[in-house]
This record gives sequence, C-alpha cells and structure tokens, in this order.
Amino acid sequence: MLMNRIVEYVFFFGFMGIVTYILWEMMAPFMSALALSAIIVTICYPLYERILPTMPKQSKTLAALLTTGIVLVIVILPLLFIASSLVNEAVSIYNQANTGKVGIERSLQDAEVMVGKFVPGFELNITEYIKQAAEWLAGNVGAIFAGTASTVFLFFIALIGSFYLFRDGKEFTRKMVVISPLPDNEDELILKRMATAVRSVAMGIVFVAIIQGTLTSIGLAVVGFEQYVLLGALAAIGALIPGVGTAIVFIPAVIYLAFVGSYVAAVVLAVWAMLAVGLIDNILGPYLMSRGNPLHPFVVLLSVLGGVTFFGPIGFIVGPVVVSLFVVLLELYTIHISEQHESNK
Repeated sequence: MLMNRIVEYVFFFGFMGIVTYILWEMMAPFMSALALSAIIVTICYPLYERILPTMPKQSKTLAALLTTGIVLVIVILPLLFIASSLVNEAVSIYNQANTGKVGIERSLQDAEVMVGKFVPGFELNITEYIKQAAEWLAGNVGAIFAGTASTVFLFFIALIGSFYLFRDGKEFTRKMVVISPLPDNEDELILKRMATAVRSVAMGIVFVAIIQGTLTSIGLAVVGFEQYVLLGALAAIGALIPGVGTAIVFIPAVIYLAFVGSYVAAVVLAVWAMLAVGLIDNILGPYLMSRGNPLHPFVVLLSVLGGVTFFGPIGFIVGPVVVSLFVVLLELYTIHISEQHESNK
C-alpha cells in the first residue's frame, strides 16, 4: 500500500514537473510583457478603483478597458515617442560622426587646447571618444530598429495583460494566497510589500528621474542645444545616482555655453537647473520616497543597475522589487526564528 502511494506521488510530481517545464518554455518569451503588465496594474490600480464606481452597473470590464486606455494615452505613447526621438538623435549623432561634422567637437578641441596651456600634457582625445561612441551607436541602433516589430508586439501583449489584471487581478491574487502553503497573513504581507516597492520605486525614483530628464530637455532646447532629448535621457539616468543627479548634464552644458560666449544662455540654463530641476529633486522626490520603499538609496541604485542588466529595460523596477521581496522573506524568517526561541523557553 505504501509502495503504491510512493509510486503515485512520484508519477504525479514527475508529470507535474514535465508540464511545468513545458509551460515555462511556452511562456518565457512573454515574461517581460507580463511583468510590465503587473507593474502597470500595481501602479495604476488606485485609478481603476476610482473609475469602477462611475461605470454603468459598476462594470469591471468597462472600468478595466477605460483604465487601460488612459494608461496607453498618458504613459505608453509618450514613452514610445521619447524612445523614438532618442533613437533618431542617436542616429543623427552617428551620421555626423561618420562625416566628421559633429558640431560640438571643434569647441571641445579648442577647450582642450586652452586647458593644455595651463596644464601641460593634458589630453582629452575628444575625437577618439566621439568615434568610439559612434561605433557603439552603430552596433546598437540597428538592433533597436530590428526589434521594433517584436517590441510593439510585446507592448500589445502587455496592454492585454493589463486589461485582464485590472479586471480579474483581485481574484487572481486571492487564488495565489489560497494555493500558497504560507499562512494567509504572511502571503498578504509579501504582496503588500511588493506593491509598495513597485509604487515607491516607480513614483519615487523613476517618475522623478523622468520629470527631471524632461525638464532638462526643455531647458536645453530653450538655450539651443540640438540633441536635447538624448541629453535629457542622460540626465534622467544621472538622477538615479545619489550625489550625481542632473548635474552630470547641466554643469558641462553651462560651462560649454560660457566657453562659446553664450553668457545669457548659460545664466538662463543655470537658473533653470537650480529652480525647476532642483526643486523637484529636493521636494517632490523625498516626499514620494518617504511614502514607500525604505531601502537605502545605494541598495536601490545597485538593484536598479543589476535589474536592468538581468531583466532588461523593465529591470529598473523589477530589480528593487526583488530586493524588497528578499527583505520581506528575511523579516518573516526572523519572526519564525524568534517564535521558535520563545516556544523553547
């Protein structure tokens, strides 16, 4: 009898393992899209809850459809436009570097000569760096265009996934809690902490960085910089780094404007950096971060960089979420250990 039971278990779990492996292989190409759906829904679910009571008969389907449409118009389409502009500017720089007509190159070479008068032996090799950057762009821009169709398809899958998660997400999480062998209160704690991590990272770090990058682009466009979208993207990346921020773009830009004699533009850009971008960094950022993830900024930076390396573009949110989940599991483990010590006394 016992042997028959063992055979049943071995057969069941072996068969389940094979089916799970096949299922994973089938779903793996769509994991990025599903993760993006989960992130979108986690961030925007309060919007869905506000829309739901206004729908006829409180229709979940209509509310989910309207919320998904709002996300598409307000979030995804602008991001796609920014990405398209970024690629176009990258191609423009690549073409200019190929023809030797990079506008800023001459001014930087003059600056190198001037610094060399005061610091003998100083070399910056601007031309070489521009050529290396052009080579990098040549190797990656083509890949971006080649992946356009698959990228659009994944965004389409993410939108469909967002619709169903808005509509049926609560039921899905309820079933997950039932299936999980952990106590329900611990499952709910894990889910709550993951939602907090997603919202705080997205709103407190990424959203603030995007705002700062956008304001940087506006300021650079006003004073006459051509590749303002590309520089704004660099500023947004700098905003993710504690102690660096948008100064990685503003300081060289102001120095460059002063060097070429555009003193008014340099003053305007410096004032814009201090007022517009500085206020966002010192007021909005800390306010949003204080409402969410308690992770140390350095840990957040490492998790963002590691997440992007491992998961791709969505890793800037998934990385910190994984770290937060690990912290929650450590907390639960500590609670169980303390309970065992108490029971053994």
